Amino acid sequence: MYRLFGRYPSLRAWLLLLPAALWLFIFFIAPLFIVLAYSFLERGTYGGVEWVFTLENFQRTFDPLYFNTFLRSFYIAAVTTVITLLLGYPLAYYIATRPPERRGTLVLALMIPFWTNFLIRTYAWLTLLRTNTGLINVTLLNLGLIKEPLPLFGNDFAIILGLVYGWLPDMVLPLYAALDRLDVSLVEAASDLYAAPRNVFWRVIWPLSLPGVVAGSMLVFIPSLGAFVTPAILGGGKSLMIGNIISNQFLAAHDWPFGSALSFVMMAVMLAATLIYFRSTTESDRRQL
Repeated sequence: MYRLFGRYPSLRAWLLLLPAALWLFIFFIAPLFIVLAYSFLERGTYGGVEWVFTLENFQRTFDPLYFNTFLRSFYIAAVTTVITLLLGYPLAYYIATRPPERRGTLVLALMIPFWTNFLIRTYAWLTLLRTNTGLINVTLLNLGLIKEPLPLFGNDFAIILGLVYGWLPDMVLPLYAALDRLDVSLVEAASDLYAAPRNVFWRVIWPLSLPGVVAGSMLVFIPSLGAFVTPAILGGGKSLMIGNIISNQFLAAHDWPFGSALSFVMMAVMLAATLIYFRSTTESDRRQL
C-alpha cells in the first residue's frame, strides 16, 4: 500500500476526498438530478409524477401569477439586501475600529441573539407586529398616540423587517472581515493630504471594503430570495414569495413537476447572482475573505 501511495501521490488525496464526495453525491447531486428529471415530467392524477416528457412546467413559470410573485420575491430580496447593507456597514466599521481586545466581545454580542432558533425569533416578531393584539399597536393605542392599529403585519413591510433581522449578521461578518484587514496607513495618508472625510470614505475605505460588501450582499440576497418561513409567518398568508409557492406545490397541491421547475428557475437566478459575484471581485479580493 505504501509503495502504491509512493508511486501515485494523488491517490492518497483522492482516498481522503472519497467520503466527502460520496456524501455530496448521495445527499446533494443525486437528489438534484431527481428534481431536474421531475421538472420535465407530468403530474400524476393523485400526486406524484407520470413519466411523460413535457416542457409545460417551465412554460407555466412565465404565467403572470407566478412570474409576478417571482418579481416580488426579487424586489423583497433586493430591498432586504440594501437595508442590511445600510445597517450593517456602520456596525461592522465600528467593530473593526475598536481596540483588538474589544472586537471579539462585540462580535460575540452580535451573534448571541441569533443562537436562538430562527422559527422562535420569527414568532417573536409576530407577537410584536400583529394588527389587533401586537405589542406595538396595543401600546400605541393605550397611550393614545394612534386611533387605529398600524398595518404592521401581513404585508411586505413585515416580511422585509423579519428578513433584515434574520440575515443582518450575514452582512456584518463579511464586512467586518474586510474592514478588519483595512490598511489604516492608507486612511491616515489620505487625511494627511487634506482629503475630506467624505472623500476618504468613498475613495479609500469603500473600494477596499467592496469585496466584503459583495460577499455580504450575496449571503443576504440568496437566502432572502428563497425564504418561505418568514413570509409564511409574518406575511399572514396574504403576502407570499416564490419559496412559499414552491413549498405549496410539493406539500399542498402535490404538483411535484411544477414545483421542481420553479425550483430550477430560482436556482438559475441564484447561480446568475453568484456568477456576478465572481466577476465583480478579483481573485486576490476573494482570497482575502
